[in-house]
Amino acid sequence: MKYEAVIGLEVHAQLLTGSKLFCGCSTKFGSEPNTQVCPVCLGMPGVLPVLNRKAVEFAVKMALAVGCRINPRSVFARKNYFYPDLPKGYQISQYSEPLAEHGHLDIDVDNTTKKIGITRVHMEEDAGKLLHGEGPEDANYSFVDLNRTGVPLIEIVSEPDMRTSDEAQAYLKALRDILVYLEICSGNMEEGSFRCDANVSIRPIGAEKLGTKAELKNMNSFKFVKEAIDYEIQRQIDVVDGGGKVVQETRLFDSARGVTASMRSKEEAHDYRYFPEPDLLPLIVEDRLVDKLRNEMPELPRAKRERFAGEYGIPEYDAGVLTASRALADYYEATVKATGEPKVSSNWVMGEVLRLLKEGSGDVKDCPVSPQSLAGLIKAVKDGVVSGKTAKEVFEEMYRTSQPAEEIIKAKGLVQISNEDELARIIDDIIKANPDNLERYRAGKTQLLGFFVGEAMKATKGKANPQVINKLLKEKLG
Repeated sequence: MKYEAVIGLEVHAQLLTGSKLFCGCSTKFGSEPNTQVCPVCLGMPGVLPVLNRKAVEFAVKMALAVGCRINPRSVFARKNYFYPDLPKGYQISQYSEPLAEHGHLDIDVDNTTKKIGITRVHMEEDAGKLLHGEGPEDANYSFVDLNRTGVPLIEIVSEPDMRTSDEAQAYLKALRDILVYLEICSGNMEEGSFRCDANVSIRPIGAEKLGTKAELKNMNSFKFVKEAIDYEIQRQIDVVDGGGKVVQETRLFDSARGVTASMRSKEEAHDYRYFPEPDLLPLIVEDRLVDKLRNEMPELPRAKRERFAGEYGIPEYDAGVLTASRALADYYEATVKATGEPKVSSNWVMGEVLRLLKEGSGDVKDCPVSPQSLAGLIKAVKDGVVSGKTAKEVFEEMYRTSQPAEEIIKAKGLVQISNEDELARIIDDIIKANPDNLERYRAGKTQLLGFFVGEAMKATKGKANPQVINKLLKEKLG
């Protein structure tokens, strides 16, 4: 029997607000454990939550970016369950009346575009973090860090529209790109600011009824999401083909072994007993706020990628790389504006700029070479002042010292020799010094052109214009 997979993703994204969702505690990552807490986020008796307006605005922006309908009225609820990193014994979330619903996201897989439905975008607070380890004499221990408790989250729930792990991975990457473009989430999966649970089931091809699903957790990279889904699909196929039944359960992904393992079955699943949060009024989002936020929306990754390919005439691959981040796209566009050379600028940004950034922070915002300075170097190559090879050496010096190309070229005596009379004299001397190779070249060994080019470059200490050298040699050798 042939099967198809049915996949839906639940994504949690931490919002880049300075304070938590219902109190004024800092959301800074990496601080000393339990130093960013207060009576409100610790759930002390008698405290009252106050909603963070900035978090609401960020959530609305994301909902607009994925085409959701913003509900004018939404309600916060208490999601009741006990866990050591949840001090109140409940999580403030949204349930039956969420912030936004009925959106979609287009993804590109195998040269085709597919629309993935988005069921809802709702707000909630994060829980804390448990740290497990082993102590002396095989004693196990767990510590709890409540700094993350109360950090604002949005949960983005997809429809079960994905059929392969490649589609799930593409959806997840597209979602992350939008969050980062909007500057409302860092998108860092390793730090837990962008997290994903996957609901996976199988059914016979052509069937409409959904199969029994397993929920996959503990996937902290795009690679692990793909591996976990692939493993789970095959596991369920093996179960069914072996005469068994897939049970509804939560499974954890073991990245070291590349397998999923059962965490809890349906019988152990929580009954969250949702009820409206009595300490918070319904959230009313006015049309004027939605219109204001819609007007402030930046150009999103897909639209920017398509515009780059169309407006600048660069390959789709280049456009994809250059729009990987909003800052990188801005850097490229500023370079093109200064040079008027879209493809040459693309080559430099994708090549030397990203290569050196990768050795450092990786963030183009930290690049010591401005787009205007890079444009100056590109112009020097175009004008024949320096060769392309020398220009790369100049760029490294620019990156290290922040000096402009012109100063470095002048100080190091790197100006390219393009004067034909001067180069012709050098070539004449080389030909006279190598009569045997000249004879062999004229007898048909045309590959010896490379030898003469090398001798000319050696004689000029690499400063000769290669195009002029090739032109003159072909004339004289022929």
